[in-house]
Amino acid sequence: MFKNRYRVVVAILLFLAGILNYLDRAALSVMAPFVKKDLVLNDAQMGLLFSAFFIGYCVFCFLGGIAADKFGPRKVFASAASVWSVFCGATAVVTSFSQLLFVRVLFGMGEGPMGTTNNKSISNWFPKKEVGRAVGFTNAGQPLGAAIAAPIVGLVGLYYGWRIAFVIIGLLGLVWVVAWLFLFRDKPEDHPSVSQEERDLIVENRPASIATTDDGVEQVQTSIWTYIFSGPVLGIASAFFCFNYIQFFFLSWLPSYLVDYQNLDIKSMSIIGMLPWLGATVGFLGGGIICDFIFKKSNNFLFSRKVIIFVGLVIAAIAVFATAFAQSMWMAVGCITVATIFAYMTPQACWSLLQDIVPANKIGSAGGFVHLLANLAGILSPALTGFIIQYGGGYHTAFILASAFAFVGIIALLILVKSKKPAEPVGA
Repeated sequence: MFKNRYRVVVAILLFLAGILNYLDRAALSVMAPFVKKDLVLNDAQMGLLFSAFFIGYCVFCFLGGIAADKFGPRKVFASAASVWSVFCGATAVVTSFSQLLFVRVLFGMGEGPMGTTNNKSISNWFPKKEVGRAVGFTNAGQPLGAAIAAPIVGLVGLYYGWRIAFVIIGLLGLVWVVAWLFLFRDKPEDHPSVSQEERDLIVENRPASIATTDDGVEQVQTSIWTYIFSGPVLGIASAFFCFNYIQFFFLSWLPSYLVDYQNLDIKSMSIIGMLPWLGATVGFLGGGIICDFIFKKSNNFLFSRKVIIFVGLVIAAIAVFATAFAQSMWMAVGCITVATIFAYMTPQACWSLLQDIVPANKIGSAGGFVHLLANLAGILSPALTGFIIQYGGGYHTAFILASAFAFVGIIALLILVKSKKPAEPVGA
């Protein structure tokens, strides 16, 4: 079935990892009404708990990327998934705010390498013409995980208790680790099940670029910082940060918004809360397909990615802003769903564009740094939203602020990502 297409197996493994990754991290937001009541927490404390995850996460985005370059994605992903699964399960035994805060930081450390190791795996396993679809498909598992978190985690928590839900999710992660170690190798050259034909196709058409001078001579790059501080890479990181502000705003606070502001019960929230994440899944898949289609027609890799990021963030910004003024629950959910469809077209464009700018031997480290900067939004967005809800202008103000961040990302994209010249640091 997979003759000359073993990379499909790799894509499925990464897709399933994305489902589990976001099922894990969405679980606390879905269980928030139960956890708040059981541990006697307020909205500001919940915001800090959501953000605590990203303290460990951001640091290990960068360290995980460096490790993926040094040790390979197979070992790094297996280690990371094992750690995050154990500490997701450990959530079930906490009895206080401080304990949960500690577990969330360690949980975030485990999940940190996921994005960059995923990108490193795709860089190693897919030819350039398939990168957009590969990133789109594999990352589509993430919002799908958030979508199924609402009914699965919500209903398990409702009938068996919120602690049991975290144990079950942790066990699922450990099952995936076994499959990953059995089926995956760092490169197709290392895997006995990959045909010579497929191996040649991938090796001869890998996406990561090699920096050259104007006359086409390969440049000798001695430091990863040359790439990290270039205008295009910082522009991608800025756009990614602003997308993440919206993503983590919804991932952390959407269930509470539906229960506390729109007055839904847990059962109704578990079903209706799926819709924006199903929309996000469509956005991930559609964005990757459209990226590759535009590249095929224009033969301009930079343009094909940049236009998707621009359109995605513009429409997402408008839809998030409209949510603040929605007159009904269905209107609000409709606006949020439109926002997620278009917002989630942008991350795969960011990842695949980065692969075209940074050489293969540095894609893990550079991607890790971009992911670190982008996921600082995970520290800012949930905590700031919690304080706004608790002490400021409520959800109305929170939606307007999230919309503003999307426009900031658009401006950064237009100013900084003008070419793919990684050897030109900002200000040079």
